[in-house]
Amino acid sequence: MDLKKMTVEELSGIIKENGVVGAGGAGFPTYMKIDKRANTILMNCAECEPLLKLHRQLLKEHAQDIVRTFAMIADVVEAEEAIIGIKEEYTSTIEALNAYLPEYPKVRLKLLPGAYPMGDEIVLIYEATGRVISPGGLPIEAGVIVFNVETVYNIYRALEKQMPVVDKVVTVVGEVLNPITVRVPLGTPLKEVVAMAGGETGPDLVYLVGGPMMGNIGSPENPVTRTTNAILVLPKDHQIILKKTMPASIGMKRAAASCCQCQTCTDLCPRHNLGHPIEPHRFMRAFSNHDYGDLDAYLNLFFCSSCGLCEMFSCPQGLSPRTLIADCRDGLRKAGIKAPKGVVPAPVQESREYRRVPENRLEARLGLTKYDAAAPLDDHVRPVKRVRELFSQHIGAPAVCTVQKGDKVTRGQKIAEAAQGLSVPVHASICGIVTDVTDKYVEITANGSWDSK
Repeated sequence: MDLKKMTVEELSGIIKENGVVGAGGAGFPTYMKIDKRANTILMNCAECEPLLKLHRQLLKEHAQDIVRTFAMIADVVEAEEAIIGIKEEYTSTIEALNAYLPEYPKVRLKLLPGAYPMGDEIVLIYEATGRVISPGGLPIEAGVIVFNVETVYNIYRALEKQMPVVDKVVTVVGEVLNPITVRVPLGTPLKEVVAMAGGETGPDLVYLVGGPMMGNIGSPENPVTRTTNAILVLPKDHQIILKKTMPASIGMKRAAASCCQCQTCTDLCPRHNLGHPIEPHRFMRAFSNHDYGDLDAYLNLFFCSSCGLCEMFSCPQGLSPRTLIADCRDGLRKAGIKAPKGVVPAPVQESREYRRVPENRLEARLGLTKYDAAAPLDDHVRPVKRVRELFSQHIGAPAVCTVQKGDKVTRGQKIAEAAQGLSVPVHASICGIVTDVTDKYVEITANGSWDSK
């Protein structure tokens, strides 16, 4: 296929068939983003979470292939410009990019300050374009498409190597002997990934998957998925682990007893400062006092990005607005309540640039400074003997299994078809025998070489 003459439909089809989704966050299926309404496309290289290294490392290692693919996507959707948003401190990656940018006149860099959460999609769009996405709105409504670095690299591999998404780059830091960023087959148990970083340095350690701010505690047996960006290994009594394991009931009692309505959580809220009507202090007052008369305090929770600044940095009392917001929002959804429509953002706060949270200060506040290690990239896929691939690794409908126990499969072979609606297929990440099939996953055990037929 001539990539220079590719249509939107052809590109979208290839992306879907190869299982490309957002390589982080919720894993939105990328084929749905390919849209000619876009006049600007953005590549996110802001490493939204502290301690993550993979995007800057991957972009440096594969700068030419990623930039070429990014420019091609811009041509297919007929976008006027393609912007790479990258923190100005990532100097070696910027140097690698500058070697190739003259070949692609549509592509330019937007240097970003080292603040959190600079990788939040809404924040990035404003920083790079000056456009404010409406509360609850989608970037495409403002003519923007956002991809992260690994997603673009996966599109490159699908287009030029006919390789579906069968592995993932993961940063492993914390209480490990040799912090590393490593590429592993999808479905690899987390404990095996940690072993690739030299193993744990002591007993009673906990795996925080996805990053210190928005990540969740995971079991060592949990599998790597398409959205697993990092594993942070921490002592069970670390402040972050204690915060994330605190029962919501205790968080609510602490809020009722201690919230002084200082409004710092709202003042430092990135979405609030962009004009979105999310006010954590207002919710804390209403929720902790069982006041259900202020409906907007609850309905506006749908506009929270769950970045976690309010409870991990802002609150002088150490309260948990993000956790309580998430629990309350889940309850509203279960009750059939949806986000308000047609909400017009307020003007961007003039003080916004002075309310950015420097990432180094955030790391210090969280007790993570000592874990900010180089974690060098090993971009060769590590062999494993067994994987457990989930049918649901993204927003949308789970894939539908097409193999049975006892089947022999090869790496890259489709083992689950995309379901109806928003969905993508799943491909075998190693060669071997299907040793278990449930309604949630396929287990494959290598029988010989894990990566050859």
